[in-house]
Amino acid sequence: MEAIGKHVDWAVVPTTPKDGFSKIPMWVADMNFATVPTIPQEIIKRAEHPAYGYYIPTKEYYESIIRWHRKRNGVKGLTAKDIGYENGVLGCVSSAIQAFTVPGEKILLHSPTYIGFTHVLEDTGRVAELSPLKKDENGVWRMDYDDMDKRLSENHIHLAILCSPHNPCGRVWSRDELEQAMEIFKKNQCIVISDEIWSDILLNGHRHIPTQSISEDARNRTIAVYAPSKTFNLAGLIGSYHIIYDGYLRDRVRRQSGMSHYNSMNVLSMHALIGAYKDEGHQWVDELCEVLSDNINYAYEMFKSSYDGVEVSKPEGTYMLFLYCEEYCKKYGITIDELIQRGWDVGVAWQQGAPFHDEWGIRMNLALPLSLVTEAMDRLKKFVF
Repeated sequence: MEAIGKHVDWAVVPTTPKDGFSKIPMWVADMNFATVPTIPQEIIKRAEHPAYGYYIPTKEYYESIIRWHRKRNGVKGLTAKDIGYENGVLGCVSSAIQAFTVPGEKILLHSPTYIGFTHVLEDTGRVAELSPLKKDENGVWRMDYDDMDKRLSENHIHLAILCSPHNPCGRVWSRDELEQAMEIFKKNQCIVISDEIWSDILLNGHRHIPTQSISEDARNRTIAVYAPSKTFNLAGLIGSYHIIYDGYLRDRVRRQSGMSHYNSMNVLSMHALIGAYKDEGHQWVDELCEVLSDNINYAYEMFKSSYDGVEVSKPEGTYMLFLYCEEYCKKYGITIDELIQRGWDVGVAWQQGAPFHDEWGIRMNLALPLSLVTEAMDRLKKFVF
């Protein structure tokens, strides 16, 4: 894996371990790998041009997105008019919920759920109606379609947020699962915001199915949001985009997004995407997914074999491992906060699960060299569990 593996120590870690322990960044969703070289090349090339005034997205920007989705996801018929810039995925989520709901209105999400969705709903005065994901007999997280239907119907909900692949559980929804979900949303006349920011991060051969590809109805019912940020570590540059095929939905979202008068991309962000979505980017992501698969497989097997009382489901996408620690904590008489602090004390900078609506959960970021993953697991075994 020549393209992947260069460690870049840049992660934000908001605490200091005890003396004698280095920080192992397994917290916020950034990777500790240097990005594909074509990104800084494009940024530097554009930065050498001595004018940085007003501009509009170029034809190359749109064509890069169209080619990327055609090659990676088999998307056909995507045009520039269907694509719109957004200041972050959550910016688009905020615009969409304000365009189609009013304060106090409920919006359906699955739990555990991404903490950012919760913050956006709270900040805009909306209310999260949580439909819990359930584990099957094999420990695989599944949507509860009957529960979804009941909550949508009883609460007269007409907007839902779908995370595909799912953060923090790591599910890559199958076509059949998405078909069933979209039929329920159709039945309840529910618009769907589909957060597909993780769609490039696929583990052990899993394939992403774009929500809009499920049916003609899904194509016109869905506001899909993407970004190169998780894939290529570009979150600090800011820059996401939506794909909306239906003219009415597109007009409403763009009108709401524009009301802040602050939804215009940084010129360097545009060139970062162009650099990311080159042929080299495809190869880099393919190798990245192999590296992340090895990390996930190693950590998953370690938890399954060595940590009694800790439940873990094997992710199919993302670079996150979500632990469920209720049995362990009750068995040994400690709180989840005490367990988390034990990890922080020895430099394992993992993340509390409560903000994801799982009070016994811990989220671990495994997007770092395997040597650091191995060191983290060793510390957990010796000093934490």
